[in-house]
Order: sequence, then C-alpha cells, then structure tokens
Amino acid sequence: MGFFDRLAGKPASPAHGSENAAPAATFDASVSGVAPRLITAREKLEQNDLPGAMTIYEEVLADAGDRADVLVTISGDLGTTGHIPQIIEIVAPRYDATRHGPATGINLLQAYLAVRNADAAQHVLDILFALKRPELEERLHGFSNAVAELINHGVIPGFPQFDSKAVNPDNVVGVALVTISRPIWSYGLESVEEALPKKEGKLRRVAFTQLALPNAYPDPDAAMKLPEDELGRLSRAIPLWFAETFHFSPLYSSIAALGCMHDGGGPKRPAIFATEWTVDNLKKLVETSNGLDYIFTGTLRRDGEEFVLILRVWEVKKLRERKQLTVRWTAATADAELTKLHEYIRAFMEWTPYPEGSGIPYAAPSSPTVWLDALGALLNLFLVEKGLMPKDQLPALSPIFDAFAPHAFSPPAASLAWVSLRLKAASLGLAPSLSEVLLSRHPAVTRARTLIGA
Repeated sequence: MGFFDRLAGKPASPAHGSENAAPAATFDASVSGVAPRLITAREKLEQNDLPGAMTIYEEVLADAGDRADVLVTISGDLGTTGHIPQIIEIVAPRYDATRHGPATGINLLQAYLAVRNADAAQHVLDILFALKRPELEERLHGFSNAVAELINHGVIPGFPQFDSKAVNPDNVVGVALVTISRPIWSYGLESVEEALPKKEGKLRRVAFTQLALPNAYPDPDAAMKLPEDELGRLSRAIPLWFAETFHFSPLYSSIAALGCMHDGGGPKRPAIFATEWTVDNLKKLVETSNGLDYIFTGTLRRDGEEFVLILRVWEVKKLRERKQLTVRWTAATADAELTKLHEYIRAFMEWTPYPEGSGIPYAAPSSPTVWLDALGALLNLFLVEKGLMPKDQLPALSPIFDAFAPHAFSPPAASLAWVSLRLKAASLGLAPSLSEVLLSRHPAVTRARTLIGA
C-alpha cells in the first residue's frame, strides 16, 4: 500500500467496518447489485477464472470501492482462494483504516507477510495499532512477532509464502514521492558547475512538501488526468520555490517532496493531494529522506477571488508544529503578498546567503507569480522526460514563455531557468518560435548558452 495514498483522492470520513477479518460481510442493500456480483466473482475464483473475477472486482470497486463490506469481502475471497498478490494489487491502494475498519487491514497485513514484504506489513500493523481497539491487541501483537521473524530470518515458520515478484509494481495504483534535491532548472545543466554552490559541512535539512488542495475538485482522480490548473500548479511550484531558495543558503540542505500517481499500469501523472499531510506521512518522509530537521506542509484553496495559503512548519525532532502562517492574495496583490511571505520565511528560518563566489548570487524574483509559473512549467517538462507525466497532459507553454521573457535577464537564476526551459521544450519538440531574449552576462549563463547553443 502506498504510504501516501490517503493524501490523494477524497478526504477520509470516519466509518465502521467489520470487527474481524472474514471472507464475507453483511451488505448494505442501498446499493443494488453489489452482493450478486461479488458472489459471481467468488464462483469464478473457485473455478480458477482469476481474470473473470478481477474484471468483476474492478467494476464493483469503481462503483462501491469506498465501502468497508466490499473491501473485506474481496480481500477475504482472494485470500481464501490463494490469490494473495491480487489483494495487494487492488485492495491495498483503496484501504483506509478510519473508513474501512480493521478487518480488511488484517487481510492486507497477512498478504504482505505472505509475499515477505516486511516494511509494508509493519506499516499496516502500525495503522491497525493506531486504531486503539483493545479486542485486537493480542492478535496484533502476534502479527508483530511474525513481522520480527520475517525481518530476522526472511521467513515465518508455518506461514504460507508467495513470490513477492508476483506483485507487479507497475500494476499497483498508488502515490509515490518525487524528491527534487536542487533547483528544478538545474536539471539538464549539470555541466554548468559554477551555477550552484557546493553544499559542505553539517547542514540543517528541510523539506517543502506539495500543498494539499482540500475540496478543490469534485473528483480528484478525474482532475489528475487533465492538464493542471492554477491551483495544481501552485501546489507544486510553491514548494519548489522555497526548496530552491534554501539551496542557496550555506546553513541548509533542502528538498521538495511532490506526489506522482501510479495508475495501475497506465501512464504515471502528477498527484493531487486532497487531504493534509498527517504525522504518519511526515514520519515516513523523514525515514525515506535519511533524516530531516524541518518540514513545511500546507493547504491551498480558492475563496472567491482570493487564494488562501496555510503553511505549517514542523520541527522533526519532537515532531511538533512550530509555526502556522495564513496568507491571502488576489490576482492584483499576489506578487506583493508572496514576496512578503518569502521574506518572512527566510527571516523566521534565519536564512543567510552564500558569500560571493559560491555559485550564482541569489536574489528573489521580481515577480513571484511569473517565477512560479516558470517553475511549474520546468517541473512538468522534467516529469515528462522522466516518464512521470504523459506528454499530452502538458499545459500550453507559449503563455509561460511570453510572460517569462521580460524577466529572464535578472537575476542569473532567471536566465538559467530560461535556458533550461527552452532546452527541455526543444528536446520534446514543444519549443515555440521566439525572438532573441536578453539574458544575464554571468559566466554560468554564458556557459549554459554555449552548451546548448541558445
């Protein structure tokens, strides 16, 4: 189960599922046709017609995949007929303990143990313990011992084992994180060594996470398949902007953590986070990032003509929220308000720049809105290059180039971003016809232009 899957899709609402894992459940008659279809699927499993059963399951899950009784029945029937990897493939991405209860979680936990995936099993076990259900504690402690056996010995005595390779990661629907560890415009310009400062010594590690967009879309899954709108672009570009800023401080090592949806064997695409990051999400980010000192999370929403951004600053050592900021802007006030926010964050985090001669000199953009649009376009092109976004989902690039051109001269980072944007667009056959643009005379920019003939 993708640890960050609950960030994508509809927000969770509390619900009670079955108390114990079981291959069958009592069905809500308000949704007609579900029970007969699941019975038919079970019959197909017993007839060794797995493809036929999976077709039915996909149809049922499309209509009623948020129901606890449906998930526990599917996971139970697949498990009792020996189709363990399929539980992970179609049930794991949809499971949320608060909505679906412990029964499906226990079935899923056993599936991960069977395929010898100790990390995923431990994660599900942690989620089940967090439900604080006294009647489950003895059983969960038994599973905890099983996970320990798997970690220490690679097998669990007396427990059926399946080849973990049978679970094809390309067919699993879920959210993975893409970590951007340096300015997005620097990808493809690695030969321009004088552009970025050398990161040395003991540094404070800070992560800026993709902003959640609660209630922004009636169907987040459908929205993820469309070219991004302004909210989607800002949810990724604002963390990129701050991560880039802190890359230019000798006190910090920074990353931007962004979501990518794996669509069950279909094209990968940028994720939309419909719910805020939880403490569990933050813990996992810390683990996968080899440690962090601070994490910025937040939400972004549109309130009439205004955008409302709420930022939270987390201190990782005690995993507590250290600061919360709320910023509002309209189209007319965006540049001024975002500039104030940028200045405040730098002051609050005691940001200082590198001395002269360590990479290009850092300067805040004259127009944050134009800069954020450029960063968003660079990210999209980067994702297309990496196979993490379909090319046909790219928004139009010409308006970005037109708005960015007057700002490309200064600071040097803007000139390098312009070169990088043209380079990436040209490599994909998407560069619009442009007149010559005046760029910075900084040696790093001159070298970048020479390298690509810009």
